Amino acid sequence: MLVIITDDYAELSREAARIIANAMRKKPDLRLGLATGDTQQGMYGELVRMHREAGLDFSRVVTFNLDEYIGLPAGHPQSFRSAMRKSLFDHVSIPVSHIHIPDGTLHGTPRNNFDEVCEQYEAEIRRAGGIDLQIVGIGKDGHIGFNEPTSSLASRTRPKTLMQQTIEDNRHNFPPGEEPPAVAITMGIGTILEARRILLLASGTAKAKAVALAVEGPLTASVSASALQMHRDVTALVDREAAANLQHKDYYRKALEMARKLTPGRLW
Repeated sequence: MLVIITDDYAELSREAARIIANAMRKKPDLRLGLATGDTQQGMYGELVRMHREAGLDFSRVVTFNLDEYIGLPAGHPQSFRSAMRKSLFDHVSIPVSHIHIPDGTLHGTPRNNFDEVCEQYEAEIRRAGGIDLQIVGIGKDGHIGFNEPTSSLASRTRPKTLMQQTIEDNRHNFPPGEEPPAVAITMGIGTILEARRILLLASGTAKAKAVALAVEGPLTASVSASALQMHRDVTALVDREAAANLQHKDYYRKALEMARKLTPGRLW
């Protein structure tokens, strides 16, 4: 895993957007996996700016979102579909038909119908040829997507009951008195690991422990992000606060310098 430590959140957002933009320019029909969270908002803002000011072209990009709440209408302001429209999709040249987000809307059917929804989502990813670049954030307990602690490292897209900590972490996105959903559809860890390249973003002191466990800790289902250690091409892009608990910062800086020398055509 290549670790890049930025000075602050603004630099992290710019670097993340540059990595994505570089991948899009190299492959205009990029299959891009997206995450919805506070950490990604600066990155999306930068991508929108690059589209407006530099003509960054999204017209052939195909996107797949990591997850979606179960039980919120698609138009609910706190659904991930709505959040992605506000942050990115409504401001760039991506066709609606190229956007894929798990369908967590309730159609008056029991939970087992979501198994079919999840199977279809996996099939859509396969039909697209797989995901070229997957963006992930990380929870305070080290989860990626909604793969809560104890999730199988081979898991696929599926419905997932959320931990109380995750629910509380998401509460600030909902108006007072409205309870956040307790279940969601998420890509599984196994699904995420099939992406050709993965970009992990983390910002702030609240994520420092999780980042250290994911990058330097043991491989364990208790920290689902630790599964990224098994992938051959992961970049962890973290700001100085999120990197606070890492023990090998000097090594990561040297490794980054060497990577830039050995692969000068690749934007890290």
